[in-house]
Amino acid sequence: MTKTFISLDRVSYTLPHGRLLFSELTETFDTTPTGLVGRNGMGKTLLARLMAGEIAPSTGRCMSTGEVRYLSQRVTQEASGTLADLAGVGTTLAALARIEAGSPHPDDFDALGDRWDIRQTLQRELEHSGLAHLDATAPAATLSGGQAMRVALIGVLLSRADFLILDEPSNHLDGPSREALIEQLTHWPKGLLVVSHDRQLLAHLPRIVELSPLGLRSYGGNYSFYAEQKASEQAAAQTNLEHHQKDKKRAERALNQQQERQERRQARGNRQRRDANQAKILLDRQKARSELSVGRLARQQAETHSQHLSAIQQAREQLAEDANIALHDIAVQPAKRMIAELTDITLSYVAGKLNLSLQGQQRLGIVGSNGSGKSTLLKLLAGQLLPQTGESRIHVKSAYLDQHLAQLDKTQSAIEQLKAANRAAPVSLLRTRLVHLGLTAEKISVACAKLSGGEQLKVALACALYADPPAQLLLLDEPSNHLDLPSLQALESMLRGYPGALVVVSHDQDFLRHLALTDYLRATSDGWVLEPATNR
Repeated sequence: MTKTFISLDRVSYTLPHGRLLFSELTETFDTTPTGLVGRNGMGKTLLARLMAGEIAPSTGRCMSTGEVRYLSQRVTQEASGTLADLAGVGTTLAALARIEAGSPHPDDFDALGDRWDIRQTLQRELEHSGLAHLDATAPAATLSGGQAMRVALIGVLLSRADFLILDEPSNHLDGPSREALIEQLTHWPKGLLVVSHDRQLLAHLPRIVELSPLGLRSYGGNYSFYAEQKASEQAAAQTNLEHHQKDKKRAERALNQQQERQERRQARGNRQRRDANQAKILLDRQKARSELSVGRLARQQAETHSQHLSAIQQAREQLAEDANIALHDIAVQPAKRMIAELTDITLSYVAGKLNLSLQGQQRLGIVGSNGSGKSTLLKLLAGQLLPQTGESRIHVKSAYLDQHLAQLDKTQSAIEQLKAANRAAPVSLLRTRLVHLGLTAEKISVACAKLSGGEQLKVALACALYADPPAQLLLLDEPSNHLDLPSLQALESMLRGYPGALVVVSHDQDFLRHLALTDYLRATSDGWVLEPATNR
């Protein structure tokens, strides 16, 4: 039996405009289920497509055995296609239907092969994925984003591929769907590579590989092991950086002292030459030796300074970009009174009426299946929607960040939008706030459309938290979507430091657990259930 693998041999890839994305990657992926992680912009998706054979490397070789199937994080739903087409079995089901109707055509039997139970198999997988109400002939265009991803996942899992490469497969999936995906992948018997930032999913993969500016590095364990190793490496890198910074200061002091001694010797020599009764040729030689010594000292200083700067730069490259992100004191005075009240509110797909009261520093996580009305509830709290039944009363200024960050003007820069939100603060202070959130001076001044999703989220948060006055109620709808792991951890740290009331909709249980929530509001088929966070 042929061993399943994908092998990279000194693979490099250069973007069309000439930027080298990654170079000299050498790694082998076998049947060990593997998670691929790394900062956004490192080229994880391009590497996945390269391994699937969709694109070719600029240099080097990518070799594989058997059939490789790749599932993009953006599932395309053709207007004329059906659910079965999206699952990749439309042609097979059509051939089966024609054979059942009496077709003797060999092409139909070739298309069906030995998959006589494909209709039952597809239905079983739909039921397992919580999509039993859908039919194979349903138009794919009518599916939600989460439903389309689940159907596409069914397709790759039903395929007879030897190696699956999945790009962010859990994006847009609710909790039960994520758990079903994890169970399905756990039982996948062949090669598997998952590009993901979903810590719940990564925890079930026994191998993590990280793509960074330093190349590919394999960690022999799941996400917990990887996180422990990274934390240890970051602590060592910080210690190493501080060591080189201290060495640089010590070396500069020593060289300055040496220079001062040399200058005193030179001054003493000049006085002696003026007073000495010696031949001019001897005095000139003494002067030349002194000048040579001064030049040698200057070169030594320059070389030492360059060496220390190089060592410091190398040490900094080992540190994560978001390691030192800081959220400054926010001028939010937590309300001591009731800040929001919802009375007898009804929302789609959730039985019963919702009665909810939010206090000054309450931190609420809203969870439930897709389509249960979680985002609608946030819009009610933001004052963007009026309830069809019941009453909503909001008593403080709120800031609502939807999944697409629609409140940001993508044509304007971060500093322009923060200045508009806080006209009283000096521009230099606002720039400092943005820099401390991890945005470089260059990115502060470019249009937000040119920023990554994580960077845009930081800008939106800055406009809410550093506004004049700042929001006392922060409403976030799936803020962790499309963030890489370091940005996700930085966001968690930022939100833990927010002193006002917080309401977050998310399917990411690991993300919610890191926010120091006080309560959860669950949307269930029997109604809304409010419970303390300690119960979860």
